[in-house]
Amino acid sequence: MVVRFQGGHNAGHTLVIDGVEYKLHLLPSGIVRENKLSVIGNGVVVDPWALLKEIKTIREQGVDITPDNLMVADNANLILPVHAAMDQALERARGKNPIGTTGRGIGPTYEDKVARRGIRVCDLRDEALLKEKLETMMLHHNALLKGLGAEELDVGTLYSDLLEISGEVLSYAGVVWKVLDEARRDNKKILFEGAQGIMLDVDHGTYPFVTSSNIVASQAATGAGVGPDAVNYVLGITKAYTTRVGSGPFPTEQDNEVGVFLGEKGHEFGTTTGRKRRCGWFDATLVRQSVKLSGIKGIALTKLDVLDGMEEIKICVGYELNGRKLDYFPSGQADQAAVVPIYESMPGWSGSTRGARTWGELPAEAVKYVRHIEELIGCPVTLLSTSPERDDTILMEDPFIG
Repeated sequence: MVVRFQGGHNAGHTLVIDGVEYKLHLLPSGIVRENKLSVIGNGVVVDPWALLKEIKTIREQGVDITPDNLMVADNANLILPVHAAMDQALERARGKNPIGTTGRGIGPTYEDKVARRGIRVCDLRDEALLKEKLETMMLHHNALLKGLGAEELDVGTLYSDLLEISGEVLSYAGVVWKVLDEARRDNKKILFEGAQGIMLDVDHGTYPFVTSSNIVASQAATGAGVGPDAVNYVLGITKAYTTRVGSGPFPTEQDNEVGVFLGEKGHEFGTTTGRKRRCGWFDATLVRQSVKLSGIKGIALTKLDVLDGMEEIKICVGYELNGRKLDYFPSGQADQAAVVPIYESMPGWSGSTRGARTWGELPAEAVKYVRHIEELIGCPVTLLSTSPERDDTILMEDPFIG
């Protein structure tokens, strides 16, 4: 089974299987596989309208989605229209210093969760309690919306809109922690799927330019309702160069012809928002830090083919900050914005890596690049991807999974 454990429909995952492209936001990637249970855990915030729309879209692509192969944790918090309204009003109020949110209500929903005024999937079962909770929530948010000069929302309309879809949403609801416990006792394999990059983690990332949840691998336990021993192999996924969407520090960003080359060749546009991604050289320091923070055992290195044809390739191996050299990315906002990358240069390759499925098919310079990355990040490259096609993957090392 495949379990999403954090984030919301601000995530965007594009899958290409047998030439068919699937764009997923809330649904776990396992939904496209027959006879696999896909689970949305309690750590995910769920926009019920977005979920039902996504189910409809993926169904139209020929994927069978029923309560038999999709389960949503009944203790997951719901994203409501008021959360998106708050998200967008707050981002407008930040003026020239936006965080760069997707505007889909993720942050305000996590806020409500922690403030204990959130609406959960299970609350849809009790109409009287649901109305009472909505009135308490809307009292808070409408006061803020009014103060921000935004339009207030009607609690009665929201209540009736929720009742219209409650039956369909509840058909997918389940006690996820119990199902996962039974699966573990039956020695079934569970894949926990993260949604954002580690440097967007609310504790360990480029705060405040982060998402509103924890992304590090240990969150899989909390966000799904299993013990920490359930996470026994951690696979990190990173591109052969570095990208970022939205505002925030990006030490190796190339706001020049190199960045344009990477962005155009790599088709770097966000799956969820369509925003153009910022592109730059591979930041080995950030990746090494992420490896330590998440206990990553192996790396899936993707988009190696995007670097084909470059004469010179640079790798960030550390930073300089006010005359000091750092081998880590600092926590302070001002320091993160001020660090200057220290680069190593490597020769590029004129040959093609695209579609390579064996180590021997790669140009010698590409092999050296991958091997040097392994040395710098202190972690082996387990999988090497050379095109969007899933079969164009080189298995570098057999990972221990389960």
